[in-house]
Amino acid sequence: MRVFVTGGTGLIGSVVVAELLGNGHTVLALARSDASAQAVEAAGAEPLRGALADLDALRTGVARADGVIHLAFGNDFSSPEALAKNVGEESAALATLGEELLGSDRPFVTVSGTPWAPGRASTEADPVPTDGPVGGRGRTVTAVLGLASRGVRSTAVRLPRTVHNEGNGGFAGLLTQIARRSGVSGYPGDGTQRWPAVHALDAAVLFRLALERAEAGTAWHAVADEGDRVRDIAAVIGRRLGLPVESVPSETYGPLGPIFATDQPASSNHTRQVLGWEPKNPSLLEDLENIQP
Repeated sequence: MRVFVTGGTGLIGSVVVAELLGNGHTVLALARSDASAQAVEAAGAEPLRGALADLDALRTGVARADGVIHLAFGNDFSSPEALAKNVGEESAALATLGEELLGSDRPFVTVSGTPWAPGRASTEADPVPTDGPVGGRGRTVTAVLGLASRGVRSTAVRLPRTVHNEGNGGFAGLLTQIARRSGVSGYPGDGTQRWPAVHALDAAVLFRLALERAEAGTAWHAVADEGDRVRDIAAVIGRRLGLPVESVPSETYGPLGPIFATDQPASSNHTRQVLGWEPKNPSLLEDLENIQP
């Protein structure tokens, strides 16, 4: 299958591209810079120059592909306005991709986050939030899944709070970055809230399985670790960086503060049973041992 991938040079996207190529697919990857285009070519894929906001480039990518995997998202979480801009840009891109796929029965795999379920681990049957800091993203993904009734084999892979590789990535990676800047390995509240996690290499396998096998209108959980306590995550970070570990105000994390403070474990039992997905790579706490002082 020829697959058009957005976000193909990021921490997750680069391993998704490698997973696709290693399993007989070819890849056309969106590249917003010369450096990204060179990285795409070095990986063995074909670059398509353009950014996520370049809707004409997205239309070109769909026209040249048998399926689409969307992974791109802005990295600026510095303010509510920046987060809203990221969400708005992605919403426009997904709407464009979906329009181009209507009636084709081609696979369209998008990405979202695992939802919150009070008092228990969330499952694939739980809806994603459509209000709050990332509510716009939830509404957009819900609309993508609704394309199942319009001739698109649309599915969503829900990523946990941390997708990691070699000690980097996700919310745990943000904790590490903030710890380096502030001199304290912090966590919000009492730190007993749980964050699910997955190794990027395991997540990549699930994106491929969803592309190849998932039925239209379905959602899947890329969750290997159901939920590590945030203070345990911070403890490993603090030990690796030689920094004190302590509670800090949730405002430390800007617009992500309310999400950081939420207990949000997630299950992937249904995903494993139906798609045969089985994570094999190191857990988050094991992988954080790769953090360099």
